[in-house]
Amino acid sequence: MRQAFTDTMAELLTDDPRTALVLADISAAAFEPMLRAHPDRVLNVGIREQLMIGVAGGLALTGLRPVAHSYATFVVDRAYEQIKLDLAHQGVGAVLVSVGASYDGAEMGYTHMSPMDVSLIDTLPGWTVRVPGHPGEVGPLLRDAATTDDPVYLRLSTQVNDIAYAEAELLRPVRHGTGPLVVAVGPMLAPVLAATEGLDVTVAYTHTVRPFDVMGLRALAATGEVVLVEPYLAGTSAHVVSQALADRPHRLLSLGVGRRDLHAYGTPADHARWHGLDPTSLRTTLSAWL
Repeated sequence: MRQAFTDTMAELLTDDPRTALVLADISAAAFEPMLRAHPDRVLNVGIREQLMIGVAGGLALTGLRPVAHSYATFVVDRAYEQIKLDLAHQGVGAVLVSVGASYDGAEMGYTHMSPMDVSLIDTLPGWTVRVPGHPGEVGPLLRDAATTDDPVYLRLSTQVNDIAYAEAELLRPVRHGTGPLVVAVGPMLAPVLAATEGLDVTVAYTHTVRPFDVMGLRALAATGEVVLVEPYLAGTSAHVVSQALADRPHRLLSLGVGRRDLHAYGTPADHARWHGLDPTSLRTTLSAWL
């Protein structure tokens, strides 16, 4: 996904003079040719993530379409106040593109983990949040974001699905059943499909959680039973689902990264297992709930 972002961003900088890129050292080497080619629109502010967002806000005020990029924990967690003030309060948009996801950088410790990033963005109005599940989805989503002036958060991960679904702004059924609806967000589709093999459930996929496809949810959740599997804090989108089904009896199971700090390094696969997001753990949890 990171390579897909780099390639697409380089094309946008070449083709669209309105686009700009602001870095805080992360991925600076990959964009060195673009920095030399477009020194007025590719800026590396050094290890100053708050400044990166402030500069992006300033560029947006001039009419440019800025993209700010770093690890999720740096571009969202560390710079949240600047997102709130220099973007939201000023009424301008930018595209925030993160890597690292919840625990892709687990070997570097908790400083490089951000399971709470989408929850933080969710406190601000008007954001579009994209969580691609495959490298093939990254380019189209980034190009789409570059055509607007809206605030967009694009969350990249090293965990990927087997198939790209570029057209998945709306809930896309990928397995049909007569039982509950299981919604898999972004890279959660692969483990969800493995975990639900042989179960009488409908599995639907989306890479866009804000705005959430409320109408699609209502149409697919005929039984009133919904399992929501997200690759960040468990329950992040629970309020959206509950509001969408407020007029009918329903039962919701929200799965995702737990809130307990594990104080552990390990690999992304380790953390998926520890948080119950690997296929075996998901199967156990789903079977008990069903």
